[in-house]
Amino acid sequence: MTHTTTDTVRSTDPRLPAAPDTLAVYTDLNCSFAHVAVHRLHETRRRLGLDGRIWFDLRAFPLELFNREVNARPGVDSEISVLGALEPEAGWRLWQGPDWTYPVTTLPALEAVHAAKSQGLAASERLDRALRRAFWAESRCISQRHVILDIAEETGVVDVAALAEALDGGTARPAIMAQYESARDGRVNCSPHLFLYDGTDSANPGIKARWVNGGFGVGYPVIDEDRPEVYEQLLRRAAALL
Repeated sequence: MTHTTTDTVRSTDPRLPAAPDTLAVYTDLNCSFAHVAVHRLHETRRRLGLDGRIWFDLRAFPLELFNREVNARPGVDSEISVLGALEPEAGWRLWQGPDWTYPVTTLPALEAVHAAKSQGLAASERLDRALRRAFWAESRCISQRHVILDIAEETGVVDVAALAEALDGGTARPAIMAQYESARDGRVNCSPHLFLYDGTDSANPGIKARWVNGGFGVGYPVIDEDRPEVYEQLLRRAAALL
């Protein structure tokens, strides 16, 4: 973790959250490391009694744009048992649908998460977490409009009609592309990467991993270090900024 940001830098750094009570969280929805991170953020915030005081601004780190290809299913599948063992309660399952129903893009779902911010960060957080569980635990194709809207309705907090209007109008796409641009050229290291208002940042918090017998989609990950207590440190630091 680092924290060297001045007021001048903060005002010009698009990666940082707009307010002290918010963490900017760059992720993709089909990234297993991000699924662990988001679960830990929510559970740690709840345990520390910070619900309603600290918020998560979910930003897009679209792997398909960085890699210029679909996030390969063999790589995703190889991570499930390894990352699932770190946080089983997050919800994990090997893909149970036909191969042709596997999501080929997460951009529409990322747009939906951003569009929901117009209804408040609470709505956006709930939709983001529901979309992750729908993909990782329920084998639902979150590339599809109707699936996204069904999941939004199931949250019980998202205005589905307003979300559908935003998706159909494409109003969230410029923001997603701006987040992508803010993350390029190594400014955001990976999915997940967290930023606090004071400039503190943490990439893949607490986890060090390496790939064995080939890279993503060929080999499999090995976790060399897992320190979930980092999430408590980050959230307590955010709370101290209030």
